[in-house]
Amino acid sequence: MITQKMTITNAEGLHMRPAGIFAKEMSEFRCRITILFDGKRVNAKSLLNIISACIKCGSEIDIECDGEDEQQAMAKATQLIESNFVN
Repeated sequence: MITQKMTITNAEGLHMRPAGIFAKEMSEFRCRITILFDGKRVNAKSLLNIISACIKCGSEIDIECDGEDEQQAMAKATQLIESNFVN
């Protein structure tokens, strides 16, 4: 299992469009991917779960990847967040 702390810099935070991009991309990996935010554990492969977490611009989150392709999943998650969800 690997974990990385990140800050959401996208002006919209993680709502519909960026959350949809993130969930779709994370669904391509076999490992379990979780967003830890505000005491909650959010399934990063679920658009509805991400939206319901209300992650706004400036929020600090932890991304947790656990499984056989965790390194690749973390690299993709990092790339998406750092690029403000431009795929």
